[in-house]
Amino acid sequence: MTGIAFLLNGTPVRVTGESPTRTLLDWLRETRGLCGTKEGCNEGDCGACTVMVTDEGGSRALNACILFLPQLDGKAIRTVEGVTSPTGKMHPVQEAMVAHHGAQCGFCTPGFVVSMAVAHLNGQRDHDDALAGNLCRCTGYAPIIRAAEAAADAPVPDWMQNDRSCISAQILASPPAAGATATDHAVGSGGADVPPAFCPTSSDELAEWYLAHPDATLIAGATDVGLWVTKNLRDLSPVAFLNRVTDLQHIERQGGLLHVGAGVTIAALRAAVAANLPSFAELLRRYASEQVRNAATIGGNIANGSPIGDGPPALIALGATLHLRRGDEMRSMPLESFFLDYRKQDRRPGEFVAGISFPEQAPELRCYKISKRFDQDISTVCGCFNITVHDGRITTARIAYGGMAGIPKRAATVEAALIGKSWDQTTITAALPAFAQDFTPLSDMRASAAYRLETATNLLVRYFHDLSGAPVSVLEITP
Repeated sequence: MTGIAFLLNGTPVRVTGESPTRTLLDWLRETRGLCGTKEGCNEGDCGACTVMVTDEGGSRALNACILFLPQLDGKAIRTVEGVTSPTGKMHPVQEAMVAHHGAQCGFCTPGFVVSMAVAHLNGQRDHDDALAGNLCRCTGYAPIIRAAEAAADAPVPDWMQNDRSCISAQILASPPAAGATATDHAVGSGGADVPPAFCPTSSDELAEWYLAHPDATLIAGATDVGLWVTKNLRDLSPVAFLNRVTDLQHIERQGGLLHVGAGVTIAALRAAVAANLPSFAELLRRYASEQVRNAATIGGNIANGSPIGDGPPALIALGATLHLRRGDEMRSMPLESFFLDYRKQDRRPGEFVAGISFPEQAPELRCYKISKRFDQDISTVCGCFNITVHDGRITTARIAYGGMAGIPKRAATVEAALIGKSWDQTTITAALPAFAQDFTPLSDMRASAAYRLETATNLLVRYFHDLSGAPVSVLEITP
């Protein structure tokens, strides 16, 4: 085994003998004594454990509590200790936090500082978005936002700009374990009872290995799988980490379609669809937090099979095609056909999600997420609509919902009630009772069944007014 090599606050590190599902948070605190990175929720919600991770794609904020060590191979990590210079000089965001009284109890402060430092490095000025994944119960956020604004124009410190250029040279300077080879894809081991992780570098390698290990756990962003370890204390072995499979991380435009690899992150997908599918991009902006969007992949969001995942309803409304691979065999299907029942998908042993294709443009697509909090919350109901009208009549309709059934599901009866009818309020009103034929939602901690059904019908009305030009977003409507 080659071990796991990365830069930690500018110093090359090579890790061996660790379980492949050891989290970066635990390793930092327990092995390295870097206790500035805090454990809060331990599930990627609070941001107290935020670290900066840099690779050839740039620098981004990630949650250390659900980040496994093999995911860091070949990268550079900065904790809050590394945001300060090697000589002890504070970063501009740290100075601004002091000047603007941005800390009270201080537990959340290290995570805020790292998120702010990443945003500062990347020139990001939308501080509400950048800090939506960092929770604070003391300050009310106002002094923290003022600190971020005050530091925005300060030059990026030299020590924060060197990681990307130093990764290859310094990691290569760290000696590998004895007997390691350049083609060795086994990483990490917690002893005889914990096999090392498989870390393929291509989808061909992944396909061959997964066919031989169909019961293995595939880990891409770990934003869901991480909780299986931190909360459920599950043994996931054998495991394969997909972060090196670069051919699953491409986005290509061809023939009016976007072809998106399963390994594309939610953050990258949002950037790709922002210009032509703005409503989809806005939905993705509310997908968890900056830290989670930087790690989570669209393939994982689909393969997870959750009935409340935000990606599938929009993709189903777009008429997306899912691409699967098993060994050398590829097959494709409409995305809605993939979801069979609660947590059950049309995926054979050894088969994995390879990518998804959908139209690059859909001017009528609108996506509406209803949740108790605007930022970083799970959908109560997510409704996505893609209806076309020609000469005043509805010619096509694709309507998909999350949170209304055990799977992401189309409203087929409602669609049939709309197609061929006039595009007017009378048609919309007449179609509303059909929702009760399409969905029998459940009651849970997020909402009652009655609330969900009424909300689903109201979203169709909202869509009608939205296409008519009326303001319908809570960000647009003022008292």
